[in-house]
Amino acid sequence: MSDQDERYEVLLSGSGGQGIILAGVIIAEAGIAHDLKVVQTASYGPESRGGASRSEVILSGTDIDYPAVTQPDFVIALTQEAADKFAHLARPRGKALLDTTWVENIPRDIQASTASFPLTEEASNRFGKPLVANIIALGYFAEHNPLMGPDELLQAIVRRVPSHYRELNEHAFAFGRELATRQ
Repeated sequence: MSDQDERYEVLLSGSGGQGIILAGVIIAEAGIAHDLKVVQTASYGPESRGGASRSEVILSGTDIDYPAVTQPDFVIALTQEAADKFAHLARPRGKALLDTTWVENIPRDIQASTASFPLTEEASNRFGKPLVANIIALGYFAEHNPLMGPDELLQAIVRRVPSHYRELNEHAFAFGRELATRQ
């Protein structure tokens, strides 16, 4: 079975306003552009900002018979609550990306390979916009998933972000890819 035939699950979580839902939609659109079968779901609290937010994406080269993430291959957690609740769910051969701006205590029960960076702090310091932490995370994801390369993800970002923020997001995405080479 080739990588493209395997089911690949992504779970993104954080709080409202961090762009978790947008990041999930971008991964899903990039998967579609790469001719993969895709399921994307999202859930969020009633608050517009600050409440829990989660997005799940399933990518596969074959039909997806169960539309929920059960054992994520890749987890992105942008808050302590998200890390505590979801990081340990990543498969042992998977990856967990944690934003240490908000995740001060790395959960001990993570069996997957873990990458920890102050994504929000870097977004704020480098780009003046903490809101691009999600795009930095997508750049990191672009270098660590077996199904699609960075081009599909970058094209999906460009399609989804307002044109006056395109260059900012392109730079944030490139920085995320650079972070991926540091580990």
